[in-house]
Amino acid sequence: MKKIICVFVLIFTVFSVSLVGCQSNQDLTTVRFNEVVHSVFYAPQYVAIEKGFFEEEGINLELSTGWGADKTMTALLSNNADIGFMGSEASVYVYNEGQEDYAVNFALLTQRAGNFLIAREDEPTFDWENVKGKTIVGGRKGGMPQMVLEYILKQNGIAPYEDVEIITNIDFTATAGAFSGGTGDYIVDFEPTASALENEGVGHVVASLGVDSGYIPYTAYMAKKSFIETNPDIIQNFTNAIYKGQQWVAENSADEIAKVIKPQFPETDLETLTQIVNRYKEQDTWTLTPVFPEDGFNLLQNVLDEAGELSQRVDYSTLVDNTFANKVLSE
Repeated sequence: MKKIICVFVLIFTVFSVSLVGCQSNQDLTTVRFNEVVHSVFYAPQYVAIEKGFFEEEGINLELSTGWGADKTMTALLSNNADIGFMGSEASVYVYNEGQEDYAVNFALLTQRAGNFLIAREDEPTFDWENVKGKTIVGGRKGGMPQMVLEYILKQNGIAPYEDVEIITNIDFTATAGAFSGGTGDYIVDFEPTASALENEGVGHVVASLGVDSGYIPYTAYMAKKSFIETNPDIIQNFTNAIYKGQQWVAENSADEIAKVIKPQFPETDLETLTQIVNRYKEQDTWTLTPVFPEDGFNLLQNVLDEAGELSQRVDYSTLVDNTFANKVLSE
């Protein structure tokens, strides 16, 4: 009897110690994080979430979606988010508007555009000349999706708004519905919308803007200058988690990636999700590290300039801080 009691006491003691250890592991710092849209385009980020990389770095991530860079930047500047994830053009706009506590880019995730040109009919031999005289449902004027579209058109000798009509006044969340309802001959949109339109028989992906525009720093993580200065540990830990996600994606197949991020996209079946991930993976969408290169920032400003959206160029070192990205590589 005494032996039995001793065994129970021992088990209870071990269990209690385990609980204490678990509780200490839950002592995490909450970070309010606002992403521009919720898309498979950002797969390494969702891998980091689902694999627990943020928790490993002491972060309890509170994820929210802005559904537009303007809304995500507003959340950041109004202190409703600690870290924002959006196109880096937003940081250039804010700085040129004279914001004193401006947003600084500290980690890069995507190096190609993640949207696609979708036509109503299949065009196996598509050429950008095909859009002449037609109407494209585009993105928000001054946003990266729209500017990359205009950049590609110009590279192919097509004058935006002259040779082709582009609709830019439809809210991001309503463009796919507008196209399904009969608006436009083409639409530029992200996954999983592109595959959804294909599966519904409404459209056909005929071109990748990511492939046709080449490498460009498309979406990055940023925080207010003051937040970075006062919370370097949070920024470093956040960057560490993102890097782990980038490396995991680089080392695993589209099938495995899709399985991991499936909880983030419950309405998308696994087969379609795998198809989407594979499409992004094959076109080299994601950076291997969070380092934001200077030549990429210069190209970004060239695109802004060509679109007529750049009031003045901003120095790379002002809006990009690679301190945290470089540190994660040195460890």
